[in-house]
Amino acid sequence: MRPRAINIKPMENYTILVEFDNGEIKVFDVKPYLKHKVFEELKDIKKFNSVKVSGLSIEWDNGADICPDELYNNSILQENY
Repeated sequence: MRPRAINIKPMENYTILVEFDNGEIKVFDVKPYLKHKVFEELKDIKKFNSVKVSGLSIEWDNGADICPDELYNNSILQENY
């Protein structure tokens, strides 16, 4: 079973701190996605900060979301949390 995001915190420089239900805490970098149309409006930091847990993954108020596998596999494990 794939790990599920259970808590998130928007961070500086368009990154998100994600806590998964397997106990791992990782950082996901959203910057590479900002060039895609659905993510463009997230360049506005207020809109970026609207991110929330949704199902197995995360989404923003504008409907943009990150696939659960993408979120988990392309985030960096944080050892100090």
